[in-house]
Amino acid sequence: MRNRLMRAALPALVLAAAVPALTLPVAAVAQEAAATYQQPPAPIAQILDAKPNPGVSVSPDRKTLLLTDRSNLPSIAELSEPMLRLAGYRINPRNNGPANSRVSWLTGLSFQSIDGGAARPVTGLPANARLTNTSWAPDGRTVAFLVNVPNGLELWVADVAQAKARKLNGPMVNAASGSGFSWLPDSSGLLVLAVPAGRGVAPNVDHPPEGPIITETGGRAAPVRTYQDLLSNAGDEALFGYYFTSQPTAVSLNGRARTVGQPGVILGLSTSPDGRYILQTRVKKPYSYVVPASLFPSDVIVTDLNGREAHRVADLPLRDNVPTPFDAVAPGPRSVQWRADADATLVWTEAQDGGDPRNAAEVRDRVFMLRAPFNDRPQVLLDLKERYAGTTWGRDDVAIVNSRWFNTRHETRTLVDPSNPGAGRVLVDRNYQDRYNDPGSVMTEPNARGRSVMRFNADGSKVFVDGAGATREGQYPFLDLMDLKTGASERLWRSSQGEYETVVGVLDENGRKLVTYRESRTDPANLRVRDLDGGVTQLTHFPDPAPQLAGVSRELITYTRDDGVELSGTLYLPAGYDKDRDGPLPLLMWAYPAEFTDAAVAGQVVDTDNRFVRPGGSSHLFLLTQGYAILDNPTMPIIGRDGAEPNDTYIEQLSASAKAAVDAVVALGVADRDRIAVGGHSYGAFMTANLLAHTDLFKTGIARSGAYNRTLTPFGFQAEQRSYWEATDTYNAMSPFTYANKINEPILLIHGEEDDNSGTFPVQTERFYAALKGNGATARYVVLPLEAHGYRARESVGHTLYEMGAWLDRWMKPAATTGQE
Repeated sequence: MRNRLMRAALPALVLAAAVPALTLPVAAVAQEAAATYQQPPAPIAQILDAKPNPGVSVSPDRKTLLLTDRSNLPSIAELSEPMLRLAGYRINPRNNGPANSRVSWLTGLSFQSIDGGAARPVTGLPANARLTNTSWAPDGRTVAFLVNVPNGLELWVADVAQAKARKLNGPMVNAASGSGFSWLPDSSGLLVLAVPAGRGVAPNVDHPPEGPIITETGGRAAPVRTYQDLLSNAGDEALFGYYFTSQPTAVSLNGRARTVGQPGVILGLSTSPDGRYILQTRVKKPYSYVVPASLFPSDVIVTDLNGREAHRVADLPLRDNVPTPFDAVAPGPRSVQWRADADATLVWTEAQDGGDPRNAAEVRDRVFMLRAPFNDRPQVLLDLKERYAGTTWGRDDVAIVNSRWFNTRHETRTLVDPSNPGAGRVLVDRNYQDRYNDPGSVMTEPNARGRSVMRFNADGSKVFVDGAGATREGQYPFLDLMDLKTGASERLWRSSQGEYETVVGVLDENGRKLVTYRESRTDPANLRVRDLDGGVTQLTHFPDPAPQLAGVSRELITYTRDDGVELSGTLYLPAGYDKDRDGPLPLLMWAYPAEFTDAAVAGQVVDTDNRFVRPGGSSHLFLLTQGYAILDNPTMPIIGRDGAEPNDTYIEQLSASAKAAVDAVVALGVADRDRIAVGGHSYGAFMTANLLAHTDLFKTGIARSGAYNRTLTPFGFQAEQRSYWEATDTYNAMSPFTYANKINEPILLIHGEEDDNSGTFPVQTERFYAALKGNGATARYVVLPLEAHGYRARESVGHTLYEMGAWLDRWMKPAATTGQE
């Protein structure tokens, strides 16, 4: 059974159509071969093994920092723990939490006062503890978290005043579908999704099938996107029901645990801000084999704290027929949640166009409110001409409703008065891809109940707004005060020239004292307290995580495509490089295309000279240590003009952007045309294969975890909204699989064996490699055991960087260096 228990796999790599020993003659061809993990050359391995800097979060009362010690890259042995793939989730059946490939474990905690002083390590943790899901209590006095133990996930808390941790008595936490717990509004305890007591052993699914698996369609159109990790048989259904069934349980800080209502397959659970009700999303049968659990039939209900149903919000059917355009949604209530600034008020939206953006409608979404005890008719908060995108809550007379329309890349933010619902005043009406004219977003902060609400100034007439501050010269974050009556903004502060400083929190009512993250080209990000009336106090002193790269040079370069679109990329050159002395270098372009509806927005250029940049994971920037120049993120905009879809001219625009980038680096004298490679991950891998198929600009390519045959994603991909049958020519033209016989440059293909990303099934690379091999191309295909779309294990990351470096050395460096022709 495909989705049964995934047991440990031997670390095998598929290496074919190129020999395992990269120094053998190019003409040699090898069959599939086993291999061992290889280490990347110095200093890459040393950087990968360096201890990462701690993570930081600020307490709700803005008095304390939580510093979390982070583990380094996990070993392949950790990823080898059993894994189940069920209904769109990947879980670890040992602890009933997410699979190890999806967890970044913490190893320790510390508290540090924002007023200054040394960090205080939290005591009382188990030896060699692995922690996850840290969460501040609303009052800022306690942090809750989960501790991984042999038989599950335990709920623990750490007291800020004493810097001491303790386990809370109660059941194991079921974190299969999320964090597994949330704080009660009064900070007295937590609401937990618990593993039911006495649930017994997991169903035995290791037996012969009892019959065929049959699905049938009855003439109803039910297009679905390309989902991963779906249920596929009765055994999967049994396992899903077993591992995702939880018992809601209230666990107090004094150690008492009380069950709340009945167990069930619960994918969402939250208390009302006043603590009187619980909003639950409970999945029910029949389950589906074509969509993930979030689209299964489900009941959205409100219960009291004893589990008795107080209100039924929705009885949702199976939603396997949502139309393919990206602005399409399922009919019925969706985005159901509590209003953050009220005691117990439900808020949700419902499509008024049947969920299909192709239907004409003046109103697309209608936003409703319903106050406890839920006996009245729902109020209409606002009618929207676009899809609902959430609400920023403030107080009874102030909220901002957000809406978006993907097809035009448009967003609207509307100021409303919840006490007088039904109408509003538009504050923002813009193309959300327009970085230069982004006004920022209203800042939020946790209120006394732990709910996120607007941050007002002292008299409540204005709200704080922070933004990225993108300009051609760089990003310079800012803090504004916006008048709620006029919509006019006053600039309070802006990051200094040459620095990148973002606001983490506002410490006083007038916005004069801030907690910020500050970095520069040479200084790593650290927290500080900034007094706008004078004085800066440094709170953390995190070091450069990769000082070996401190001498690398970085420069934003700009150039123009043949059709007049302005393009840019960041040019990195190795430490110590001198163009006049050393001449052109072998160069790698690493890119990721993006779709736009406005050419002016697509051509926006933002310098990164004020940012601190260091690579991590399997970043291509590590190759700077091996003598390569890198043009990072050369923009590859795909623009839809005059009502045309962007992808109808994808190949032409992609090729033109690549040519402009090649011409630019050659003109600068840092690269020559015969030693330029192209590479990318995911959609960037798709781009790489297309550029090799349709141009002769590049010596070689590196494509990681890509999709190459768009007929395998027939109901849309990336920003393509049309189905294969609506845009057959475009799907075929964009698929490099179609043109595998045109690829005459060597290509390195890498893919995670357990890729979990929509559309990039490993079979995409498997079949693309077969097409290349069958047409006589030179290719190397590397499969990373146990890895998902992003690579996690230290062995996998190291080997990926080894493969990339060795491949480029083979094809890009002179024969005297590599011993090859």
